[in-house]
Amino acid sequence: MQDSRKALVLFSGGQDSTTCLAWALDRYAEVETLAFDYGQRHRVELDCRNTVRAEIARQFPAWAGKLGADHLLDLAVLGQISDTALTSERAIELQANGLPNTFVPGRNLLFLTFAATLAYRRGASVLVGGMCETDFSGYPDCRDNTMKAMQVALSLGLDTPMTLETPLMFIDKAATWRLAESLGGDALVKLIVEETHTCYLGERGELRPWGHGCGQCPACALRASGFERYRAGA
Repeated sequence: MQDSRKALVLFSGGQDSTTCLAWALDRYAEVETLAFDYGQRHRVELDCRNTVRAEIARQFPAWAGKLGADHLLDLAVLGQISDTALTSERAIELQANGLPNTFVPGRNLLFLTFAATLAYRRGASVLVGGMCETDFSGYPDCRDNTMKAMQVALSLGLDTPMTLETPLMFIDKAATWRLAESLGGDALVKLIVEETHTCYLGERGELRPWGHGCGQCPACALRASGFERYRAGA
């Protein structure tokens, strides 16, 4: 049954957020989208998301009527206080604390705070994000416990129930591809392959079986290996 609530999807234009957008459109009566410009190296994702939204509306008429407004917030200050491989031209490597230097401290915490603020103003009570602690780079702000804590904090701070949904939290990338297929069939899988962007380095380049990207960074490696296992039925 359709949920009558309005949802706000954190939609970057990548594989995970596009799958989450489809998931939300399949469930909620109205869905809006939100992205952040924080000086990321892979800012090309912000251009891709417009194409993805347009194609979802064109190819999936049942979802088109539910797809509401899009929002883009300037969080340049996050890039200004970050010294990471996602916000500056530097090699991707593991740090002494065991985390990759692609980790942007506080990113998801800030994203969710601003998303909840916007949702409150727009009459949305559900936030949907692509955070995952199965196939991921070890970011602590992608973990389920962090999301549960944020849901409590946001609901208390706004004095209104704010539900935080993370449909990818406990599935791997192969299962994420399968989820997309279950929601929108081969058409949605094809759209994700051709139009979304995941590569940390912002490279589009040639179209590979799993999509565009450098093929070497952690994001590309996860996406490619997941697609291979998905196609193999693993």
